[in-house]
Amino acid sequence: MQYVHLGRSGLKVSRLCLGTMNFGPQTSESDSFALMDRALEQGINFFDTADVYGWKLGEGWTEQIIGRWFAQGGGRRGKVVLATKVFGRMGDWPNQSRLSARHIKQACEASLRRLQTDWIDLYQMHHVDRGTPWEEIWQAMEQLVREGKVLYVGSSNFAGWHLAQAQEAARNRNSLGLVSEQSLYNLNERTIELEVVPACEAYGIGLIPWSPLGRGLLAGVLQPVDSGRRADEDLKKEIAKSRPKLEAYEALCSGLGERPADVALAWLLHQKAVTAPIIGPRTMEQLNGAMRALTLTLSQETMKQLDDLFPGPGGTAPEAYAW
Repeated sequence: MQYVHLGRSGLKVSRLCLGTMNFGPQTSESDSFALMDRALEQGINFFDTADVYGWKLGEGWTEQIIGRWFAQGGGRRGKVVLATKVFGRMGDWPNQSRLSARHIKQACEASLRRLQTDWIDLYQMHHVDRGTPWEEIWQAMEQLVREGKVLYVGSSNFAGWHLAQAQEAARNRNSLGLVSEQSLYNLNERTIELEVVPACEAYGIGLIPWSPLGRGLLAGVLQPVDSGRRADEDLKKEIAKSRPKLEAYEALCSGLGERPADVALAWLLHQKAVTAPIIGPRTMEQLNGAMRALTLTLSQETMKQLDDLFPGPGGTAPEAYAW
């Protein structure tokens, strides 16, 4: 396994991050335990979750599963760089969502209980909160750091200017600020190359792409299936709309002798700003298969072919649309 620093921090994480969003609703607890054990065996030390995962209001179902896995012992907690998130609604009362100091404190303590741990390595804001001032957010986060409950702070789904706002507010407080940003990023969705990617590079923020396979669109979807995500109606419509491009993509992958999912992950790993794409396996086969991307080198010619098939926004702003 390859390990890199998370942004400009001293923390080292694996180049693949285990996403746990499926744990509970789609993957049983026993299968989730097996996936986490196998991830550690493969050298994956970076696990990502969120308090809302499991999608049962206020329960934190996925965090509970991870907590029971940690409770088995065997050094599991010490080996894992644990990332979770705060923002989503955890109850029906007014202060049970978003990024007020009150909610950040209560949500963190609830996550710690569910995860059966004393600390969270990376505490991420799941979305930007336009209704809470940065001074309040950073004050709350800094308090959690002082108490040893949180080690690093990250963001998710921030625009480039949100990253700049957050970092400048942290700088004014002599605080480390953000070390990571989770964004939607894959071959088929490259909007963040306009401003988020350059902001991450400028501020030393590690980029953690979510949905690296585009909800399965880049995983070889033209092969017929009877069930699972590729069989759902919304994705079928998307496949129909993108079929010529997907046919060319899968033909290119076939010519390379590689699986489409591995090529999509490898493309992300070739992007300078990317720290670790989040993989969300539902099965052991999917987890084992993702490891191939770590050793797959794409030639300049292949990278150009992929750019031609899935053109980005044309570079960074403002040159992408002005001069």
